[in-house]
Amino acid sequence: MSTSDLYGELRPRAFAIAYQMLGSVGEADDVVQEAFLRLHQTQSGGETIASPRAYIATLVTRLAIDQLRSARVRRERYIGEWLPEPLATDPTPGEHAETADSLSLAVMVLLESLTPQQRAAFLLREVFDYPYAEVAEIVGTDVDTTRHLVARARGHLRQRRPRYHASRQQRQQLAGRFFAAVEHGDLRALEELLAQDVAMHGDGGGKVPALGRPLNGRLRVARVLAAMAPLLARAGGVRFHLTQVNGQPGALVFDARDLLVGVMGLEISDGRIQTIHSIVNPDKLQHFDRVGDLGALVLAEHGETGKG
Repeated sequence: MSTSDLYGELRPRAFAIAYQMLGSVGEADDVVQEAFLRLHQTQSGGETIASPRAYIATLVTRLAIDQLRSARVRRERYIGEWLPEPLATDPTPGEHAETADSLSLAVMVLLESLTPQQRAAFLLREVFDYPYAEVAEIVGTDVDTTRHLVARARGHLRQRRPRYHASRQQRQQLAGRFFAAVEHGDLRALEELLAQDVAMHGDGGGKVPALGRPLNGRLRVARVLAAMAPLLARAGGVRFHLTQVNGQPGALVFDARDLLVGVMGLEISDGRIQTIHSIVNPDKLQHFDRVGDLGALVLAEHGETGKG
């Protein structure tokens, strides 16, 4: 099979591994491209690769571990809260069926608390269902150590991992009501939709106004969301387009010129919104088409307000 044919067959799984390791679409793409380049170079040199699937999975995982170790240093200097780059795609059999749960932004954030090696072992075993022996070979440990890595990661995540008790249709309906309430600044409706201990996270990367740290509590979050409506209206008629964000209900946020200025993802269970993730850092939206700058809109709105 040619490298191009292998690329088409193996890329979806390779990208899923890299993205869940790194939380960055661009970095995941780079890792996948590098892995397939090395595969091509090895085959061109006359070496036979018994299992291209295992070869690519190993390369992608090891490259992602190295990348994550260097990324950790950059993230320590990140302005505000760091959130993963969002994927506004619905998991499909060809792309993310096996990762629908672990792909959520809430779980991606939890994965950040693991060491790179723990993260790799956990994802390969628990999400992608690789046998322990194969995981051990990929991450460069023995089977007993691998079992220990997975067990520690599983235990660390078990109590904090979100549980989705509502059907997809119920979650979508609740999301529709939520974004309508945000658009209209309906404080009472927002309070009814939010869990008592709801948490709201924002990522502006120091480039766009955003929450500097997580906001907790129904009333506090509802008030902040309700206050957004007049600001967004004055900033050019920002609108929400409901979609799936990392496999969960969410919305793309567009300005009046149909430029993407943000992505919001929701975690819903027990009929209430438990967590809200808002990514407005334009650098984290570059993998979408036609990206705008919410910060410029807000500054322009303040400028016009000041003139009045």
